[in-house]
Amino acid sequence: MTTPTERTTALSPADQRLPLMQLLLVGFQHVLLMYGGAVAVPLIVGQAAGLSREEIAFLINADLLVAGIATIVQSIGIGPVGIRMPVMMGASFAAVGSMVVMAGMPGVGIQGIFGATIAAGFFGLLIAPFMSRVVRFFPPLVTGTVITSIGLTLFPVAVNWAGGGNGATHFGALEYLSIAALVLGTILLVNRFLKGFWVNVSVLLGMALGYLLAGASGMVDLTGLDETPWFQLVEPMHFGMPRFELASVLSMCLVVVIIFVESTGMFLALGKITGREICPNALRRGLMCDAGASFLAGFFNTFTHSSFAQNIGLVQMTGVRSRYVTVAAGSLLIILSLLPKAAFLVASIPPAVLGGAGIAMFGMVTATGIKILHEADITDRSNQLLVAVSIGMGMAPVVRPDLFAQLPHWMEPITHSGIAMATVSALTLNLLFNIFGEKNRSQQCTAH
Repeated sequence: MTTPTERTTALSPADQRLPLMQLLLVGFQHVLLMYGGAVAVPLIVGQAAGLSREEIAFLINADLLVAGIATIVQSIGIGPVGIRMPVMMGASFAAVGSMVVMAGMPGVGIQGIFGATIAAGFFGLLIAPFMSRVVRFFPPLVTGTVITSIGLTLFPVAVNWAGGGNGATHFGALEYLSIAALVLGTILLVNRFLKGFWVNVSVLLGMALGYLLAGASGMVDLTGLDETPWFQLVEPMHFGMPRFELASVLSMCLVVVIIFVESTGMFLALGKITGREICPNALRRGLMCDAGASFLAGFFNTFTHSSFAQNIGLVQMTGVRSRYVTVAAGSLLIILSLLPKAAFLVASIPPAVLGGAGIAMFGMVTATGIKILHEADITDRSNQLLVAVSIGMGMAPVVRPDLFAQLPHWMEPITHSGIAMATVSALTLNLLFNIFGEKNRSQQCTAH
């Protein structure tokens, strides 16, 4: 007879259940890591649309609600939707450039953005079954290159946080660097000298210690906490009926295609980390959730959603690969969306605290990509060229964001995303060097 312990051991890492306290703590780590990115998109778009501070706060709560729901669905799966892996969802940066332009266009504004989001989500639901078939074009050579690029394109974000973040009075000041070093050092020491549960929550421990020191140093700004309500519901279509403008809809549909390309790379990365094969059916479920979240988001006053790359690093860093951790994290996001004061406290975490954690985790994403590249034939000169050029293309918009500024605006979702640039390059060069090239060589051999 099989014992409960043996049954647990037989489960795949993604399906294992953790004790409640550990589940909540590791889930809270995921929330802390992605929170800054989750609130950044509504902040940027709300300011571009000229919304008041109260309206922008409402946008943030709406984003947290949809992110929480989408994370739970993506992680646990409901019917044909959800990839059933530890995925965190949130508002996608791929659409920011297009939405900022829309916000300033006459007759579009915030209602036009929500309308375009709804239409693009519906478009995504239609094309997800076809996009899911591209998984065969992601061998270890392409997957490893994309995952390496994900880590490298995220790393500047961690460095920027460590220096104090955007708007820091004295970027790179010793106080910021000290906080980041303390967080990073705590994570490293916990991983070196402790085991089990403590390693799983090492990022949380480092960030908690950094937050306390930052608070003692006067770096935590709680101005406005007293005026923030305790409880607030997110009502659908708070800003009025969505508007559907053709140009905005087409632009956002392109964004959804780019999100699908990025998500495919991220799902494959998680598949490698969790030991779960990403077949076309699994990929279809994941992309359906991305599209469904965007469709729902437009009705609930928020924007296109996708999986968050930075949380892949946390899965690799902690070794906790259970999807129930992100289910817990999604539940916490929903609670935060209903409790503005709690959300305010999480938002008060100084960037330097996030920077120390980000250096370790985003570096782990890069290390995962390099590990996967070992499965490919890197001794082949064409494969070396594929890796070199694709990583270079991925870093181009990171090193010089204005490099493609003279190109048409509709290309911005691609040219402003290092992940999208690296993915498109790796896919194209793999077709050129290996798939079409292999076919041509086979035909030549047959002819001889």
